Amino acid sequence: MIRVEGLGKSFDNKQVLSDINVTFESGKVNLIIGKSGSGKTVLLKSLIGLHSVEQGHIFYGDRDITLMNAHQMKCLREEIGVVFQGGALFDSQTVLENVMFPLNLFSDLSEQEKRNRAVFCLHRVDLKEAENLYPSEISGGMKKRVAIARAIVLQPKFLFCDEPNSGLDPLTSIVIDNLISEITHEYGMTTVVNTHDMNSVFEIGENILFIHEGRKEWEGNKEMIAHTENKYLNDFIFSSELLKKIKNSL
Repeated sequence: MIRVEGLGKSFDNKQVLSDINVTFESGKVNLIIGKSGSGKTVLLKSLIGLHSVEQGHIFYGDRDITLMNAHQMKCLREEIGVVFQGGALFDSQTVLENVMFPLNLFSDLSEQEKRNRAVFCLHRVDLKEAENLYPSEISGGMKKRVAIARAIVLQPKFLFCDEPNSGLDPLTSIVIDNLISEITHEYGMTTVVNTHDMNSVFEIGENILFIHEGRKEWEGNKEMIAHTENKYLNDFIFSSELLKKIKNSL
């Protein structure tokens, strides 16, 4: 579980996040949604510790990362997996080497043990024949699955995904959503996903935080979101005429 209390962040005297209070629950897919420039990416990076915060606290369980020193943050990062937007794979490394990369940084396993763990994770994301290929030789959806395998190779307690469906077709996006949901429930991780994908919202959004102009505007789940009366959320979710017709039919 990750608990955020009174979080605030600014850049060049411009307030980007103000008084964010939210709990991201273990064993659930927690989504952060909001229009571009709303502050959701800043929030995600603050949660990971890539941004320092001026106000508030971020608790991983009972550990406050705003009070951690460099060594404590390094230890915490061994419990964190991140799926970066675009995958962020190393072009010069094979798929297997990409997945082994965190093990080379943080584990004391033997080379064979690292390989076995990486192969296991690739099999878990249904990439059994791709380990010797390079990123340039695989599709966008496969790259995202490699990124997920790399993110879980250290058996993290916390998984962060930044726009995991960006650049993917609708069917492949569903595959990635289902994989993230399955892994979250299988390993009991606290998963936080930053997304614009409305299909993700309605399919895997077990806990949803909507950020508007740097503030927490709404919190709920996929069952509640279609029936909300919040104007800003409705304008964001049902922005097209087709979606407005669908909402009116509910």
